[in-house]
Amino acid sequence: MEIFQLVGIAFITAVAALILKNTKPELAFAVTVTGSIILLLFAFEMLKSSLTIFQTIADTTGIDSSLIKILLKMVGIGYLVEFSAGVLNDFGQNSVADKLIFCGKVIVLILAIPILESVLSLISRLLGLIS
Repeated sequence: MEIFQLVGIAFITAVAALILKNTKPELAFAVTVTGSIILLLFAFEMLKSSLTIFQTIADTTGIDSSLIKILLKMVGIGYLVEFSAGVLNDFGQNSVADKLIFCGKVIVLILAIPILESVLSLISRLLGLIS
């Protein structure tokens, strides 16, 4: 199972960073960042194989596929920002992590505008049917 590989990579990264922290702190930082990137790439690879399901859902329900893409971007941005902010917090950069989270929220809000327009259009059409 993939989860065991992810956990293994995480533990190996953490142990290697702890061992190197006392002797070579700059190398411990590099090990941690490298391990984090490997975990992220591994997760993206697993996700990539299942993205066709979303296209099937869009085709089946009649939802515009561009809205599905926007939703996936929003979720991806949320996860990436959370992951990156966690790494920044690990390195004592809490202020930068907070700014990154704020910027991520602004980007998600901007991406949500077309979805909001679509919902308002649907409500308008439904109200037109009732009148």
